[in-house]
Amino acid sequence: MSYVNNIRMFVRVYELGSMSAAARDQRVSAAVASARIAELEKHLGVRLFNRTTRALHATEHGQVFYTGACEIIEAIDRAEAAVMERSQSPRGTVFVAAPLGLGRRLIAPHVPAFKREYPDIDVRLRLSDRVIDVTTEGLDLAFHIGPLADSDLKVRVIADIPRLLCAAPSYIAERGMPEDGKALVEDRHDCLNLRFPGAKEFQWTLQTDKGPRRFEVTGTLESDDGDVLTNWALDGCGIIMKPVYEVAEHLNSGALVPVAGRTPPIATQLACLSPSRRFRDPKVQLFRDFMVTRCKEALDTQLPR
Repeated sequence: MSYVNNIRMFVRVYELGSMSAAARDQRVSAAVASARIAELEKHLGVRLFNRTTRALHATEHGQVFYTGACEIIEAIDRAEAAVMERSQSPRGTVFVAAPLGLGRRLIAPHVPAFKREYPDIDVRLRLSDRVIDVTTEGLDLAFHIGPLADSDLKVRVIADIPRLLCAAPSYIAERGMPEDGKALVEDRHDCLNLRFPGAKEFQWTLQTDKGPRRFEVTGTLESDDGDVLTNWALDGCGIIMKPVYEVAEHLNSGALVPVAGRTPPIATQLACLSPSRRFRDPKVQLFRDFMVTRCKEALDTQLPR
């Protein structure tokens, strides 16, 4: 297993481009990660990485070894998955990512119940609103909201999520109630936008009488955290576009009210993505099926009354 662990570490260092990042990913110290790479290089008799104080790059030998190393790890993972499926005792770790709002409201609350039902499966959940690269970040499963780009990932669609535009009553009292997307633009309403590296939606796509249309809304506040935008809206700072489940409690209490009802946002899709090599792993299947069921149940109950 020591040699296999060394190969796993090499693959993660190669993919993440950082010894420290790979160490965190594998839950070991940077010293242990470095020692594993050094041991592998000694065994192979070649340097796998060129290191400087600022960067780490795979050598030509490292690039060649990476392809074979991935095949080795995938073969071991497939063999372990087959044994676990036959023995009906899945175990191991599932690496999962989700957007912040979705993860906090629909995924994280159900992880304890999953752990109680499957005590031998560990869960590492990463929450972020940034763009996630499922393959290079070593994930088994990623929950995704929005349009899906073409890729080799396996996709399971969970539900269509309705969205709406809303604001605090204090904002409406000060700025007036916009009736549609045109009013948002012409009256220069303060629109609170989600911005992060790799974000693609810099305009709001709303449903009009003539079909979907993009509106170039403006605003002075933006963040890479969706919950920050919600808090700003609650403070009367502007208008947000949100999946309904994220703001249902605030709509029910009256802390937020729908706006621009003539041109509602287009519903967005909730799906979970898996690399092809991980899609049939029993522990990944169990976690995926468990969370898909819980997400659907939660979405049915978290819509505004």
